[in-house]
Amino acid sequence: MELFSTKLIYMLSFVKPKVTVLNTIAASDPKVERDEFASILMKVGLKRNVARVLTYLAGVTEATSREIEIGSDLRQPEVSIAMREIRKLEWIVERDEKNPGKGRPYRIYKLNKSLPEIVDYLEGEKSKESERVMRQIEKLKSLRSN
Repeated sequence: MELFSTKLIYMLSFVKPKVTVLNTIAASDPKVERDEFASILMKVGLKRNVARVLTYLAGVTEATSREIEIGSDLRQPEVSIAMREIRKLEWIVERDEKNPGKGRPYRIYKLNKSLPEIVDYLEGEKSKESERVMRQIEKLKSLRSN
């Protein structure tokens, strides 16, 4: 348990300072910072596409699907899949905006939760996962001693 918890705390200790950096955009090279932040989110357990979309949305007020594709360097199907997962977690709000001219309206996305709230959620989920694993290990130990 200690090793797993230590690794988790170590990984999450990198995420929280990056949240501050992303929120203040104080990085010397924002792309490097975004890539590093997304990489840490992936190490903590988010899927690559979800991590990249969240990282992009954290740096903008709101964005269309096309802007998210370009900004996160993902293809349209990857963005759609990521948005579906983020929507299930209720981390985004979306609205439609009429297209000037004909055609379908634009769908505009915005983060519903702040990055610190998202990181706190991830921390709680990893903590629960750690507790479940430790209960299973204890169960194995008790079965072995019988």
